[in-house]
Amino acid sequence: MSFITDFSLSGGRRSLLAIAALAALASPLALAQGKGEIRIAHVYSKTGPLEAYGKQTQTGFMMGLDYATGGTMTVAGKKIVVIEKDDQGKPDVGKSLLATAYGDDKADIAVGPSSSGVALALLPVAEEYKKILLVEPAVADAITGEKWNRYIFRTGRNSSQDAISNATTIDVDGLSVATLAQDYAFGRDGVKAFKEALKKARIVHEEYLPQSTTDFTAGIQRIVDALKDKPGRKVIEVIWAGASPPYGALAALDLKKRYNIEVGTGGNILPAMTAYKQFPGMEGALYYYFGIPKNPVNEWLVANHYKQFKAPPDFFTAGGMSAAIALVEALKKTGGDTSTEKLITTMEGMSFESPKGKMTFRKEDHQAMQSMFHFRIKADPAFAWGVPELVREIKPEEMAIPIKNKR
Repeated sequence: MSFITDFSLSGGRRSLLAIAALAALASPLALAQGKGEIRIAHVYSKTGPLEAYGKQTQTGFMMGLDYATGGTMTVAGKKIVVIEKDDQGKPDVGKSLLATAYGDDKADIAVGPSSSGVALALLPVAEEYKKILLVEPAVADAITGEKWNRYIFRTGRNSSQDAISNATTIDVDGLSVATLAQDYAFGRDGVKAFKEALKKARIVHEEYLPQSTTDFTAGIQRIVDALKDKPGRKVIEVIWAGASPPYGALAALDLKKRYNIEVGTGGNILPAMTAYKQFPGMEGALYYYFGIPKNPVNEWLVANHYKQFKAPPDFFTAGGMSAAIALVEALKKTGGDTSTEKLITTMEGMSFESPKGKMTFRKEDHQAMQSMFHFRIKADPAFAWGVPELVREIKPEEMAIPIKNKR
């Protein structure tokens, strides 16, 4: 704000305007902006059904900022300020919070959210305010597909990356597959992408259950009825997120022994993977497991996470760190300039190193191209969870990830 120099005003009027101007300049937000802060809003599920995912993402995001800035929490002399917003896993809450972050809090950039349903509600807010929303870890294809706009980037994997990598682990002739998924954007998009990725195996049943489901008896029985009389190999492919996954219920039914039905799935957070121990030999593809990627970024994350928390980093910790690194690398390239057009130009096609290895924002839809990891579960008594042993790295160029936006 400039000082008032219109001396045609009366003395009293000039005084009042000068006082107002000084008061505005003295406000905390104005002072912060004057000192050159970079304000990042993190909208995530601090509470709600995806609370575990949100907390991991926040931990990883702060560790990533620390790593990428060399511990200074500054870029180009500007201090990074993170503004936390708890969307509670509710789309309407998340939408309001993002508008507040961009409008009232003057956030330059936003990151999040945990839920695909919330993410879809946030996309038009980013477009309205013409500011970057870096999506992490919400997965639904629609986020960088038909609901996408040019202000959206994503470091998290999308449903197609999950589906195509998982399909490569089981797609054989004569295989009958039933899917078990949640009845919202993550589950529906996941099944759709999985079906499109299968070229040899055949989907014989799709089962969708509410996100809040804790009793899986009826849903699993419908799947068993659809599969049990099919010839050849049979697999239930689970696409599930949240604190109450169905793996324990599936294991309790001893499906392999009773019906020759196997269980397949992607990776998950370590607490959910305790049930994987009951499925030794189960195969799938995952986004991250702390013992798999071999690179300096992951080595730093694992060592520092053990140091701070006496435990390994988890699935979404790595995602949060990747998002932070991406933003810091972009801001370094812009010299701390947070103007949206400058950031878009910089981030399109930009590559950066993450705990998973190299990621690259695809120019067409701003989806991060990244490796996935084919695993086989080992029941190791040294670990509380089923250990995903690496079968092979599935590199980005091996996966024909479709471009689904309308750009």
